[in-house]
Amino acid sequence: MTSAAVLTVSDRSSAGTRADTAGPIAVAALRTAGFDCEDAMIVPDGADAVEGALRGLLASGIRLIVTTGGTGVAPRDATPEGTARVLDRQIPGIPEELRRQGAAVKPVALLTRGLAGVAGNALVVNLPGSPSGVSDGMPVILSVAGHVIAQLDGEDHR
Repeated sequence: MTSAAVLTVSDRSSAGTRADTAGPIAVAALRTAGFDCEDAMIVPDGADAVEGALRGLLASGIRLIVTTGGTGVAPRDATPEGTARVLDRQIPGIPEELRRQGAAVKPVALLTRGLAGVAGNALVVNLPGSPSGVSDGMPVILSVAGHVIAQLDGEDHR
């Protein structure tokens, strides 16, 4: 079973003052799709916290990492900056599709600055922190994750 992880990025959730409502949605979608996925890990906002958590997950052998939160324009939203530090190659089509589909439902989805790409032999994708953004985004991620992981393992195109 392929390993996956969800990283929730939120000052309030990491401090225990607000429940993580988006991370569990991503975890449930990954488990339903057949991934081995623990409960969401929660870290505060900030590029350093995101980078450190991602590096730890990658070192543990996780093959798919979905982040939630910290992708907007608020002063502490720095998930893309932390993610960029660990990506070897970006895959711009994934966040483009996430924004396109999100904006069809809610125009503010255009404000998300999330990234997606390859880090070592893993796929990393940033989603917004809203439960609806995660619910809408997970099918996009799951539609390509298996192929990306297979390609990283040297398999031929499907």
